[in-house]
Amino acid sequence: MYHNITGAEKRELLLETLRVLKKGGVFALNDKMKPRMYGDMEAFAQQLRDLGYQEVRLIDTAREAFGSRRRAAMMMLGESRMLVGRK
Repeated sequence: MYHNITGAEKRELLLETLRVLKKGGVFALNDKMKPRMYGDMEAFAQQLRDLGYQEVRLIDTAREAFGSRRRAAMMMLGESRMLVGRK
């Protein structure tokens, strides 16, 4: 669903989703996190850490799942990343 939201609304939706997550709850979001779609996700991950979320990290699923960004790009998944963490 997040894939279909555009612009600043995407970050607002992510923050609202995480706000209502139960304390101790785990989150994982996998999408093609292109900068023009999501902005700077490294900065967003740091923002979440600053807000108190734990174990927040970005996983390069293009590399992890497909072995290389080039191979992932052939399947149009070259920017695939997963944002994970715990509240």
